Amino acid sequence: MRKRQAKKRPLLPDPRFNDQLVTRFVNMMMWDGKKSVAFKIFYDAMDIVEEKKQDEEKTALEVWKDALSNVMPHVEVRSRRVGGATFQIPMQIRPDRKVSMAMKWLISYSRKRNDKSMALKLASEVLAASKEEGAAVKKRVDTHKMAEANKAFSHFRF
Repeated sequence: MRKRQAKKRPLLPDPRFNDQLVTRFVNMMMWDGKKSVAFKIFYDAMDIVEEKKQDEEKTALEVWKDALSNVMPHVEVRSRRVGGATFQIPMQIRPDRKVSMAMKWLISYSRKRNDKSMALKLASEVLAASKEEGAAVKKRVDTHKMAEANKAFSHFRF
């Protein structure tokens, strides 16, 4: 690369939970720069999670963090050309990439759900992921299976 890598900008913590991870999630969920709309969706979803959760000693934010950690992948496959062939090589994932992949999957599979509002979709996906169910967790399991299946090519790591 010719230029040096851009500095990571510090994120401001969100107003309700005072958590930077929430701000990062809302930034990913936001469309067309409408941050207040994205925050409203997230907070409404957390209210729904608070009502529907089974575990009484956990807060909605803790349920969301559990869901995020259940969706987080630990290995992924990356394509690498060796000779004329392309191999899928399993690689460990950097911690910040783990978090961002988990967030992306939670948001994208929430959007694909069949519920009335985005807040309801997000809440039901978070509740499912916290119980190790749902499409986002299935995506993590599939990613791990793919890495396991291609373990034979791990000596091609770069």
